[in-house]
Formats: sequence, C-alpha cells, structure tokens
Amino acid sequence: MRFACTLALALLGVASLPLAAQTAKKYTGPRPEKADVPYLLHATRLIELEQKVASEAKTKEGTVYTVAGAESPVKTPVPEPIFLFRADKINPDRLTLFRMTVRGGSRTLTFPEGGRRRKDGPKPVFLLVTMLEPGLYRVEVNEPLEDGEYCLSPEGSNDVFCFSEY
Repeated sequence: MRFACTLALALLGVASLPLAAQTAKKYTGPRPEKADVPYLLHATRLIELEQKVASEAKTKEGTVYTVAGAESPVKTPVPEPIFLFRADKINPDRLTLFRMTVRGGSRTLTFPEGGRRRKDGPKPVFLLVTMLEPGLYRVEVNEPLEDGEYCLSPEGSNDVFCFSEY
C-alpha cells in the first residue's frame, strides 16, 4: 500500500512539471541600456551607476584604491538596493560591493598588506545574484547598508561602479 501511494505521488509530481514550466513568468520589467554596467532599480526606473577606474597605490597601510570626488552623483535612500545587470564580458557572480571611506575629497578603500585582516579593514557586503533570463541578472544587496559611499567592482579589476546610500 505504501509503495502504491508513493508511486502515485511521484507520478503526480512528474505530470505537473510541464505545467510548472509553462506558468513560469517571463521578465517584463525595465532593461539596462548598456551591457556590463549595473543599474540601480528604483520602482520601474533604472539609474546607471557612476563608472570610474580606481587608482591603486601601495602604502605602509596596504593597497589603497582611490576614486576622485567625495561622493557619487548616484544616490539611493533604499537600505537594500537592487541592481539590474546585463552581462557581456563581466560575470555578475564576480561583482563585490564595498563601503568606501571619504578622505581628502576622495573615496578610498584600503586593503591591509599581505592579506592580514585589520578590524577596520574592508568587508564585502553580501550580494544575491539571480538570473532573470539569459544575460540579464538581478543583483540584490542582502543586508541593510549604512549611509555612505559604496562601490561595486568586478574581482581582479580597478573598474568601480559607485553610488551613495543616504
């Protein structure tokens, strides 16, 4: 009897798979204009993040990455922002979000020398990446951000995409 019930439930589950595939929703929201640039999603509006190349310098503190300007012109009040990303050359799973420090009119990020972790060293912010359709991704900040300056950067690159949280 138990086998017959298990078999019936398994067949019912297999039969419902095509129905579930047919009812999956296709993404119909806004689409990023440019590939490999994150866009901040505000309701149904997309805002292109500020694109910069961070200058790299070695100091006694470690490696310092600097972006000109004390704040980004792209701002959001949303504590857990969502980005849309159309991938071409950049893998969205390789994007990392860091909070930057404002010093002397510039935004900086310092990584301690030799891989040592300092208490005040940068910690990446957890991101959740979801594919909406091939080549189009939703990148969600998965923890509340404090007010300040932030940058998304592909691993191994000095390219940064900046925004301000207020």
